[in-house]
Amino acid sequence: MRKSLIFLIFALFPWLVAAGQGRLVQSGDSFLEALQKRDSVLIGDQFRYGFHMRRLPSDISIALPDLTKGFMQGDSVEVVRPWTADTLKVYGGKKAPESRDIDFSVVITSFEEGRYHLPPLSVVKEYPNGDRDTIVFESRDLEVFTMPVDTATYVIHDIKGQIKYPVTFEEVLPYILALLALILLAVLIRAFVISRRRKGSGESVSNDPPYIIALRELEKYRSDKYWAPERQKAFYSGVTGALREYIDAHYGIDAPEMTTGELFDSLGKTDVPADLFVEMRRLFETADLVKFAKAFASDETNADAVPLAVRFVTSTYQTAPEPAKDIVPEPADGATSSPAGPLSGHNVNEGGTD
Repeated sequence: MRKSLIFLIFALFPWLVAAGQGRLVQSGDSFLEALQKRDSVLIGDQFRYGFHMRRLPSDISIALPDLTKGFMQGDSVEVVRPWTADTLKVYGGKKAPESRDIDFSVVITSFEEGRYHLPPLSVVKEYPNGDRDTIVFESRDLEVFTMPVDTATYVIHDIKGQIKYPVTFEEVLPYILALLALILLAVLIRAFVISRRRKGSGESVSNDPPYIIALRELEKYRSDKYWAPERQKAFYSGVTGALREYIDAHYGIDAPEMTTGELFDSLGKTDVPADLFVEMRRLFETADLVKFAKAFASDETNADAVPLAVRFVTSTYQTAPEPAKDIVPEPADGATSSPAGPLSGHNVNEGGTD
């Protein structure tokens, strides 16, 4: 613990004259310690020069010499740091100590080579009753050297260049890990973008067979919540869209890009049963009226749409997609190609739709 106990700083000689009857006490307990631990003392090295006070009573004050104007004659030895007091040990409790062991010291240095006889340290102890003692600590010798010169060659060497150390694997490892992390992040971002694009374009990434995909998609439209007039367009678009994808995958017909007429012209060349062909055509024509002519299908027609689409898929997925004949089958039992079930909202005429 560092604690200053400086009672007064003043010049030693004027104070001794004023002290008058003070006693002069000799003490040899002084020290000179180097702050830089070396084998020899070089110019510019710093030292603590001071003395020890053992079991100094707490009621005694210490007056230290004033060293602000110089340490000794000439500037060969300089004071770097003024007086400081280090409390080494406390006797009788920290709150109300009876006495202490204290080191008083200054920090000195020298920038000239030579051997110096440091002046003795003289301090004054003042007791509570006003008595004073002057304590003189013996001096120390300080010998300072300069940097040794190569006396064999007397060659002045140039300043050495910066030392280049080889790069180790431990130094490169963090950069390698950072690069790998960036590559992994780029791969994940690319996979995420591709996945979003496929979802946005409707591209299927499933490995399931086409009929499973179609049945799974048709299952979404079994609820009657799509039968409301304002939702029928989405209902028939979803049902016919699932069938077009299935026909494309199973028969190799580009159904998603064809009109209803073109689709069934191509589908008529396959082995689709005639009755199922007619029912499917009615379903698609009903869907066209709902989607493009703003017609509304009856609940009976809506209820038959999904089961008919499911029956078409389950009846054809096991058959090989081989052409059966090159004609469009005629409707069975006098059935017409008009949409099944009543439609409301628009009238269908031979000349077109309103």
